[in-house]
Amino acid sequence: MWDKTYLDELDRKREQAAKGGGEARIAKQHTKGKMTARERLAYLFDQDSFQEVGSLIESRFTDFGMEEKKLPGDGVVTGFGTIGGRPVYASAEDFTVLGGTLGEYHSKKIARIQDMAYESKAPFISINDSGGARIEEGIAGLDGYGDMFLRHTKSSGVIPQIAVIMGPCAGGACYAPALCDFVFMVEKTSQMFLTGPGVVKTVLGEEVTTEELGGAWTHSTLSGVAHFKYPREQECLDGVKTLLSYLPKNFREKPPKKIGKARDLSDTLQEIVPDNQRRSYDVHDVIRTFVDEGSFFEVHRDFGKSIVIGYARMDSEVLGIVASQPLHNGGALDIDSGEKAARFVRCCDCFGIPILTLIDVPGFLPGKGMEQGGIIRRGAKLLYAYCEASVPKVSLIMRKAYGGSYIAMNSKGMGADMVYAWPIAQIAVMGAEGAVDIVFRRELAQASDKGQARDRMIEEYNERFMSPYIAAKLGIIDEVIAPEETRRRIRASFESLRNKERSPGSYSHGNIPL
Repeated sequence: MWDKTYLDELDRKREQAAKGGGEARIAKQHTKGKMTARERLAYLFDQDSFQEVGSLIESRFTDFGMEEKKLPGDGVVTGFGTIGGRPVYASAEDFTVLGGTLGEYHSKKIARIQDMAYESKAPFISINDSGGARIEEGIAGLDGYGDMFLRHTKSSGVIPQIAVIMGPCAGGACYAPALCDFVFMVEKTSQMFLTGPGVVKTVLGEEVTTEELGGAWTHSTLSGVAHFKYPREQECLDGVKTLLSYLPKNFREKPPKKIGKARDLSDTLQEIVPDNQRRSYDVHDVIRTFVDEGSFFEVHRDFGKSIVIGYARMDSEVLGIVASQPLHNGGALDIDSGEKAARFVRCCDCFGIPILTLIDVPGFLPGKGMEQGGIIRRGAKLLYAYCEASVPKVSLIMRKAYGGSYIAMNSKGMGADMVYAWPIAQIAVMGAEGAVDIVFRRELAQASDKGQARDRMIEEYNERFMSPYIAAKLGIIDEVIAPEETRRRIRASFESLRNKERSPGSYSHGNIPL
């Protein structure tokens, strides 16, 4: 038998590592409504499945009192386990140890677990709660960010990468989450910013709060950095689990099936979508008529609101949905919604998820702000994403499909596999009212009753140029369908495209943060 001191020493070191920064710092973390790193991992992973890696690593630096400050684990917990029975790798920064600051070995631990995730072709989750680069270690600590960024980029499009912000994430540290596929934040306790309020006041003389610079509301609504925000940490981690249930382990595998309650409420679509093109409706109500009950999981809900994106299931199969939202700017494409949809389309293509596009788009949002903000360059990202994607792509034109915005929304010419339209659809360069005012301006000027003449010309223009049957004659759409046929047609199309051969490039492109 071994001498008992060997195992006693092991138990002592393990206990020391498990305590993190000690009871006082853990209690302080709890008073802020925050869990500790190990508590978060225990909640996120299947019970007793998480296996820690590198728990006894410590900083090698001794300057500036580091000899007394350093503890086993070096401010980050890394390891692997299962979530929903599927393998996942993770890192979780421990704010109770040196403020979760990133030092040399702290970054080496994260890079090591990133390598394991990449080599095993399994998802990687990073939980961020850190005071930034560790000043006591100088450039040795700061350089570690580059190691992490390189691995995030290498893994992009190969394995799902999810960042969960559960405290401060400042300076260069922000770019690691930004390189991930999805970013989660918690209201009131999450912050992401390159420069803090003190720096902004010193340099620009502006008085700003941390929340204004980089809180969950700012990044989920204004900047678009965060895809999800939740009131509390447990709900946030539940959201991570839900997202993982829609994603495959890696780019080679199919998304997991989950048996749900299939339904077809297509017979209610005429009540949901008015034939009056000026009346709005909520596209969420349309989506709910054909996806499995309760299966739609929206992404980027509060950003770029003229487009709705998210994952859903039809007969237990995962698909990505990109849908015009008439409740916001009439569904017009703008800078934010175009980039939001483009990133989502590329993400679906990376991981082999079919894409359904629901179209009711009157055009690109006009105005000086849009033009100066780069709507041409940034809108082109959506065109590029759809053209590049080789997963099954099905489109449904519900009402308006005007001009360049119609082309951008997965039109036939850009590679859509199937394009359907309802009988009320209007497919043209622009709306009839605008077209008549331009094309028939001389006739209108000479008409004795301009209002009556304009109404007649609009009706004639609609019949001659706007009808979906014109587009069907030209092969621009595949079929005009009744609303009641919607789910059946969509499902049949995706079923027929199940074994669609994809281009080699689709298996190699990353998911650049557009």
